[in-house]
Amino acid sequence: MHSRDAVVAGLPELSGVGRCLVMGVVNITPDSFSDGGEWFEPDAGVQHGLDLLAEGAEILDVGGESTRPGAARVDEAEELRRVIPVIERLASHGAVVSVDTTRAAVAERAVAAGARIVNDVSGGLADPRMGHVVADTGVAYVAMHWRGHADVMDSLEVYDDVVAEVRDELAQRLDALLAVGVDPEQVVLDPGLGFSKAGVLNWPILAHLEALDALGRPVLVGASRKRFLGHLLEGTRGLPADEPAPPLERDDATAAISALSAAAGAWAVRVHAARASADAVRVADAWTAATRDVLDAGMTAPAHRTTAVGSTGTTADEEGLS
Repeated sequence: MHSRDAVVAGLPELSGVGRCLVMGVVNITPDSFSDGGEWFEPDAGVQHGLDLLAEGAEILDVGGESTRPGAARVDEAEELRRVIPVIERLASHGAVVSVDTTRAAVAERAVAAGARIVNDVSGGLADPRMGHVVADTGVAYVAMHWRGHADVMDSLEVYDDVVAEVRDELAQRLDALLAVGVDPEQVVLDPGLGFSKAGVLNWPILAHLEALDALGRPVLVGASRKRFLGHLLEGTRGLPADEPAPPLERDDATAAISALSAAAGAWAVRVHAARASADAVRVADAWTAATRDVLDAGMTAPAHRTTAVGSTGTTADEEGLS
């Protein structure tokens, strides 16, 4: 069984569905790199979440603290003030809600308010109580590869083999979580694109997601609007050759990564704009399913026909179609 199809505790309707899921981002922050506080007020945040569901998202990830490079931390009380009302209201609409936090106390309150997933960019390193809270509540837990908070993470981008080191450091986090009582079925892993990986080092990770699959747990990919996509698109859209594309101009590239991640077996992709990625993962899953069907049947692709025949029995050359 592929790790994408493994059971995820507390999410029976999203376990083993046989395709990549879409997690929509709901930033309740005034300083997000991607949307600049557009959804900061609770009413706006709730409506944005509902819009993401209508566009095809299956999970809503609600966060009250920006993790953009260089961001300062907010205090716990402010983080709670931002996220709890939005989580309560989205959960009351029947949404599968995730809370994006590194604080155990915020995770605990969010679960009580209706969150069914804790998405922790620190993988439990930022708060030693986090693993215990996850074990006690039994909720699904996304453990991301992380080396330090946003104000220092770029200085920690030192790797000899980024794929092997991300895999091994995630394996260590998984072991640490299990040691404090977390059920392995609760855990989803995230390679932490953009976190202590500012540029080209993200591409080998994406190209070798199968290395994470070896850890036996589903994988979440969060590439949406990140810096390395901005750098990839330098010189496009009339930009100077050395000017990155701004965040809102990175959604098409994000959808391409969503499709490729789905084809590589990702459990879910985390995105700011849901519709294009929802379409992209469905295309990728249909493509890979058809490929498996052909291989399972021992078939090969039909030989290329150099002369097409039209509906009237004429050839393409005769119809002027060649």
